[in-house]
Amino acid sequence: MQLHDVLTDARRHTPEQVALVTDVGVCTFGELDDRVRAVASGLAGITESGDRVAILSENRAEYVECYYAVPRAGCVLVPLNHRLHPEEWLRALTRSGARVLITEGELLERLDRTAARAAGVEVIVGLDASDVDLGYDALGNGALTDDDDATSSDGTDVVWLVGTSGTTGSPKLAMLTARSLLAAVDSTLAARPVGDGDTLLTPFPLCHVAGYNVLVFHRRARPVVLMRRFDPVRLAVLVREHRVTMLSLAPTMIAMLLDAADVNDGDLTPIRALGYGASPIAAPVLRAAVARWDWDLSQGYGMTELSGNAVFLGPDEHRRAAAGDESLLRAAGRAAPGVELRLAPGNDEILVRAAQVFAGYWDDPTASGAAVVDGWLHTGDVGRIDDGLLAVVDRVKDIIVSGGENVASREVEDVLHTHPAVGDVAVIGLPDARWGERVCAVVVTRPHASVDGDELIALCRSHLAGFKTPRVVHFVDTLPRNAAGKVLKQKLRTELTD
Repeated sequence: MQLHDVLTDARRHTPEQVALVTDVGVCTFGELDDRVRAVASGLAGITESGDRVAILSENRAEYVECYYAVPRAGCVLVPLNHRLHPEEWLRALTRSGARVLITEGELLERLDRTAARAAGVEVIVGLDASDVDLGYDALGNGALTDDDDATSSDGTDVVWLVGTSGTTGSPKLAMLTARSLLAAVDSTLAARPVGDGDTLLTPFPLCHVAGYNVLVFHRRARPVVLMRRFDPVRLAVLVREHRVTMLSLAPTMIAMLLDAADVNDGDLTPIRALGYGASPIAAPVLRAAVARWDWDLSQGYGMTELSGNAVFLGPDEHRRAAAGDESLLRAAGRAAPGVELRLAPGNDEILVRAAQVFAGYWDDPTASGAAVVDGWLHTGDVGRIDDGLLAVVDRVKDIIVSGGENVASREVEDVLHTHPAVGDVAVIGLPDARWGERVCAVVVTRPHASVDGDELIALCRSHLAGFKTPRVVHFVDTLPRNAAGKVLKQKLRTELTD
């Protein structure tokens, strides 16, 4: 089965059912399927099978079209995170070998056309940009195609290359297939069912693997209301206008929704369920949400390498957690049907075996071989399993999760090391009630050198995305290290948290 078969099936049964709602309007499954077929035809005219097609944009209808159309054209979609620094976009373009870039005008200006060409981009398609090779509307004016031979029938071709972060700090591109994505869809539907009358609202950036929730609802021929970016007041209005029954949010967004004084709870009455993921939820936020809204809450634990979520904590367990069950407050949930969990001997790393495990990292066989061993994905998380209930204790990888975004400590450290006054540095995550974790740099200056925190923060901001930039800098005389010379980051976290 291919990704576009999801639309074909929905159209066959309910062509007039609303499929997608965005700022610019509403389209049915019949209309969306036509658009996807047309865009796929246009792409087939400017690409060859296996070409990478990058998209750099905030959430919009065309992004969803590309989810389906790029693989249908026999190409691989490379979603670029619009929140990253232009230097990071260029590295992703170069690494993926993308020949085509679909982008918005404002983001293209930040990227710079000349730099994109130097990174290997041959065709720039403008969603709303001028001075491009091709307008997206023209791309979508191609003849409708029924040619489904461009991709393998068993769904094992790579369809998306989604950026992720590793322990080295070097971003990797995870290869997701139609098979792995649709397996993640099935896992989610089994653990978090979608009813015949349900409508999803999601503000998650479609450049993240969380965008697979669009496929989840389209698989059930149900509508998705897509926010360009998260705004709690606008969210409430959209819920009322479109009778939204289910929300998909990060814990940070839930906290902002709770704190928004202008949100009218009457607008939220259609909601029956809230699914969240990307990071653990703080106990005060969970208790406040349960007390204020009588919704079914569920948590999803997953990652890009799992093509979505694979472990779920359900509504009953959330209510018990809010009532004071401390063990459930730390729980990630239970494995979805078809998902196997176990802990690695020696370090209790969480291992997952399932059809939704990714196909490896693009052009990185060494990292791919280390990530999946004998069919088991090594998640990089340390866990505990009690009576089938998984709890995530810590991370093997030095990854900070801030506002649902992954930040590789090494990547930030590499930038800070470029300052001549920095002799030693460790970047860690500290608990934050709103963001889950905030990025903190612990710095040792060189002898007779001086620098202030604002200068180092400005340095990072000039090379990294805003969410990767340290919010605070602590200066110390020396970093704690073990006998092997490794920085004891947990000791730093404990000391600075205290």
